[in-house]
Amino acid sequence: MTAATDDRLWTAVAEPSRLRLLELLLEHGSATPSRLARELPFSRQAASKHLGVLNRAGLVAGHREGREVRYEVDPERLAAAARVMNGVAARWDRRLAAIKRIAEELHAQGGSSI
Repeated sequence: MTAATDDRLWTAVAEPSRLRLLELLLEHGSATPSRLARELPFSRQAASKHLGVLNRAGLVAGHREGREVRYEVDPERLAAAARVMNGVAARWDRRLAAIKRIAEELHAQGGSSI
């Protein structure tokens, strides 16, 4: 993934409403914004805008069916995104473990609390 692609990914998944849309698409396999909006606390137009962000990030793909666009999750892109997120989580886990170790060492030495 490139930096620009990563930026679009983080922008897309930073919004809880978009994560909910992804969950619904995974549940349904594919759906139109109208169908998704029936299960969400926002309008079809808002669902379409969120789906556009997810589409630009490559997480979903849409194809026209009559007057609507039917969206589905792109499993390869979602797997790639999960790998990126797992890498970030692993780096944070290492950093937090290092901070914990330092804090425990200071506490054991009778140092001041952090």
